[in-house]
Amino acid sequence: MALGLQIKDEDSGYNKNLFCIPKHYEEDLERVFIPRGLILDRTERLARDIMQDMGNHHIVALCVLKGGYRFFADLLDHIKALNQNGDKSVPITVDFVRIKSYCKDTCTEKISIVGEELSTLNGKNVLVVEDIIKTGRTMKALLSKLKDNEPKMVKVVSLLIKRIYRSPGYRPDYIGFEIPDKFVVGYALDYNEYFRDLNHICILKERAKEKYKS
Repeated sequence: MALGLQIKDEDSGYNKNLFCIPKHYEEDLERVFIPRGLILDRTERLARDIMQDMGNHHIVALCVLKGGYRFFADLLDHIKALNQNGDKSVPITVDFVRIKSYCKDTCTEKISIVGEELSTLNGKNVLVVEDIIKTGRTMKALLSKLKDNEPKMVKVVSLLIKRIYRSPGYRPDYIGFEIPDKFVVGYALDYNEYFRDLNHICILKERAKEKYKS
């Protein structure tokens, strides 16, 4: 079973005044939940684990936009360093997809994928890079579509997974942090497109949701 660095339900994070927070967001955030330095250290270890498992064949890194772009960029920097400095190296190419999920009357998960032609993944080692997994339903639907194109291997890395009551139990192959069911933003995770420009992952105040909802 994939293990992430577990953040316990009672962990409240860090005083935001100890970190550099953009002035325009200072009043909207409760706490810094995961500092950027900790994210980068964990990402470096994930890169090593990924290369040990997948580093014998061409890897296509598939970034799930938009929330995954910061994690994707930092992860690829670490993977490239391992690729350049190790005893062996493999080609790394990148693609991007955007997933839109919606529920019909039956509440069956439907997804639409906007991105590269997935047939190019045939025979490749595919690494899907996601920012956060909640129920896992959308990711399972994406994986089903990917497997129709017969890649050699598909692995999923998610920076965060949430512990959610009655979750279907999907777990990716690599996990950065396992977090309680808190509303987090920053490090490209957004609320209505805001907060992507925040370096740290932070807890959003309830009243800020009203402020940024439109």
